[in-house]
Amino acid sequence: MALDHISSLVLTNGTELSRAIKSKQVSCVEVMSAYLDHIEVFNPRVNAIISMPPREALLALAEECDAQLRRGQYLGRMHGFPHAVKDNIPVKGMPFTRGSPLFKDFIAPADAIVVERMRAAGAIIIGKTNLPEFAFGSQTHNPVFGTTLNPYDPTKTSGGSSGGAGAAVALRMLPMAVGTDHTGSLRNPGAFNNLFALRPSYGRVPIEAADAFNSGMSMAGPLARTVPDLALLLSVQAGYDPRVPLSIHEDPAQFAIPLTGEVKGKRIAWGGDLLAGIMPFEAGVLELCRGALATFEQLGCIVEDAAPEFPIEQLFASLQVLRAWQLGHMLIDLYNDPAKRGQLSPEAQFEVETYLRLSAADVAAAGNVRTAWYQAVRRFFATYDYFVLPSAQVFPFDAGTNYPTEIADRPTTDAYYRWMEVMIPVTMAGCPAINVPAGFSDAGLPMGIQIMAPNHAERACLEIAHAYDVATRWVERRMPPMLTS
Repeated sequence: MALDHISSLVLTNGTELSRAIKSKQVSCVEVMSAYLDHIEVFNPRVNAIISMPPREALLALAEECDAQLRRGQYLGRMHGFPHAVKDNIPVKGMPFTRGSPLFKDFIAPADAIVVERMRAAGAIIIGKTNLPEFAFGSQTHNPVFGTTLNPYDPTKTSGGSSGGAGAAVALRMLPMAVGTDHTGSLRNPGAFNNLFALRPSYGRVPIEAADAFNSGMSMAGPLARTVPDLALLLSVQAGYDPRVPLSIHEDPAQFAIPLTGEVKGKRIAWGGDLLAGIMPFEAGVLELCRGALATFEQLGCIVEDAAPEFPIEQLFASLQVLRAWQLGHMLIDLYNDPAKRGQLSPEAQFEVETYLRLSAADVAAAGNVRTAWYQAVRRFFATYDYFVLPSAQVFPFDAGTNYPTEIADRPTTDAYYRWMEVMIPVTMAGCPAINVPAGFSDAGLPMGIQIMAPNHAERACLEIAHAYDVATRWVERRMPPMLTS
């Protein structure tokens, strides 16, 4: 493939770039210049990175990173890295719109914990990444910045809600990216952009919440083109913080240890076909995802059709309650103001209106289902090491469409995220899961599979994903046509 027109610096993976900067083989100014030049060419084609400061300001920050190295001050594994942050995560002094016209002029007064940690490791924040309004849904479009397009087919969606991050990393406009995942918001863009994305366990990456003691369902995590790059970013993001009392105390340095990819003998349960009677799939999705399992068998894994013993159809209704309870109340004041309600998206109004119909008994019952599902999954992992499902029920769809309203002749209009129902077993279990590329449809559209491991077993997710990547090399083999044309 012809890549002579693209700087080798933006084609370099994150772990190699980190080593090159630390050893002064390349300067931070050179890296920043290469990325900004690349972004200038490709970002207008997909609209992934938003709210960028002036070029001169970013180059000055890169020069300061070089000056620190000259003084012997190496900040960490992200020293001098150009990095953009999803626009539902605050970055001090930068726009924090959340894709809403109500906040289009709002400037964040402080960094989120995850941003603090990336800055402390040397990252240079060059902008934000686009998302759906308030990160609701897996189609990245909003009235402030517009729609983010898919690098493999710009008529299609890049997914969401971390769709801007996915498109930016796929097009080599960022070495790696941070996103968030509630009902698939990291895993789906990973699948739709031929990337790796990790949804961590609850508390692995501490995120602030209005209720510090409620285990909310949205997690922050990394998205990257290689599994070692995911591990690099996770090692920076993870770790206990007293502001988040339920965050995990384990040392995040465990993720900086090189991955071995030793997975022979691991038992993998494929649940895709067992769920086909519960939820619809677009033609070709299950076949493609099931085909990816042959690689694990070649690696010496044991693959069987199996799923936890549980009425999985109960999960959607319970998630709908818990999602509205946790998200709807955040917008209630805006909804109650008639002048502001009209500026909320239909998806945001749906969450508030669902929230207003809830009772305490509804929330308690949904929490009981969530707990029962976790216990069923825990027992299941006494037999199997991993549980694998597709990362979406459809291939990337028309970017001008809010969401699929029908799949395989079955309507999906009762909730704007019904088409992402296959993500809900992971979200409700709270266990870590990693998206890995599964291949492409006949039309050249990417798809992925999500690999769930037991609670707190992110390292196990990374190990099997790394072994799979070494065997398949999907990211290298099928780069976006925008880059290769």
